[in-house]
Amino acid sequence: MIVWLNGTHGAGKTTTSALVQRLLPDSRVFDAEKVGETLMDITPALPGAGTDNFQHWPPWRPLVVETARHVLDYAGGTLVMPMTVLVERYWREIDAGLARRAIPVRHFVLHADQDTLRRRIENDTVLGPSSFRLAYLEPYAEAARTWLHAEAEVVDTTHLTPADAALRVAAALED
Repeated sequence: MIVWLNGTHGAGKTTTSALVQRLLPDSRVFDAEKVGETLMDITPALPGAGTDNFQHWPPWRPLVVETARHVLDYAGGTLVMPMTVLVERYWREIDAGLARRAIPVRHFVLHADQDTLRRRIENDTVLGPSSFRLAYLEPYAEAARTWLHAEAEVVDTTHLTPADAALRVAAALED
């Protein structure tokens, strides 16, 4: 099974995923961003490399699916995957690929209001303030309004600690 933690920058995906992993027996965290980083390291750069988002490269989505499948085939258990996907077509491609391989997915969106997200990004002591991360606030709001929240179980992290968010995700998985 895959527990996909979606949401934009500042929602708490990375921190929450590590905490969810500790709550789920036989689980591992697989950050699909590492697949994108691998593609970014190819030299010379892939066509369309001028984009600021590797998700726009067609190989990224099937590579995420195949990597997850191979890890699950090898190790079993559950993969906890913290990864923002705000383009509906990309999510559908990933979800369909996992379904074709009979991999069940529980899709969660870690949500917070725009002011909270902005404050978290601007006050991030690890990554520092980031115009790149701030640029995703509006696309996230649009995805949330149009499709994302309807496709997933929403956990509002506005007033939750990452530990509380992780407990909510783990509790939902027991239902």
